[in-house]
Amino acid sequence: MKYLAECIGTYFLVSVVIGSGIMAENLSNGNVAVALLGNTLATGAILFVLIKMFGQISGAHFNPAVSLVFYIRKELEQKDFAIYVVVQVIGGLIGVFLTHYIFNIQIIQVSQNIRGEIPLFVSEIIATTGLLLTILFIRKTDSPSVALGVALFISAGYWFTSSTSFANPAVTIARIFTDTFTGIAPVSVKYFISGQIIGCLLANFIFNIFDD
Repeated sequence: MKYLAECIGTYFLVSVVIGSGIMAENLSNGNVAVALLGNTLATGAILFVLIKMFGQISGAHFNPAVSLVFYIRKELEQKDFAIYVVVQVIGGLIGVFLTHYIFNIQIIQVSQNIRGEIPLFVSEIIATTGLLLTILFIRKTDSPSVALGVALFISAGYWFTSSTSFANPAVTIARIFTDTFTGIAPVSVKYFISGQIIGCLLANFIFNIFDD
């Protein structure tokens, strides 16, 4: 059941990210700030709900970066880590295609949205480090508040990072396949995912300093 929970959770996360981006763009009359605000509110809301829904079943990762840190910390078995990553990516891709379908747009797309290089790489290091530190520290001191902490951090991350805080390799991969408001061109993906991996390692390192 935990694998199904990770798949369903990642599906809903990606569906909300992309669907709210499409809806916001449709309704904002070209005002990018308003579109981003709508996208932010929907994403923060669904993160809170999904973590509350599935936290006791799978840990509510919905993110290979989160799973990687728990694997490094020996809180997730190698087999579970591998399956989590696979089902998270699958759930994300289903989220893209079904969201395109319900909005009556071309189902299979490839994004043309080039998001940048080294500055975005650094932005994703910061975003992913912050997300993982949020999870690790709040889980240690106030576990029931992890959902709220993650939702608020990602909501803030949309606005204080130049990359809009993807902080999630599965979501990054899914967003390659939507040429809508939240898409990312394949050429930009390597900067995002490499930044996310480094952010995982940095967050674990920083947390260990405080946890000793």
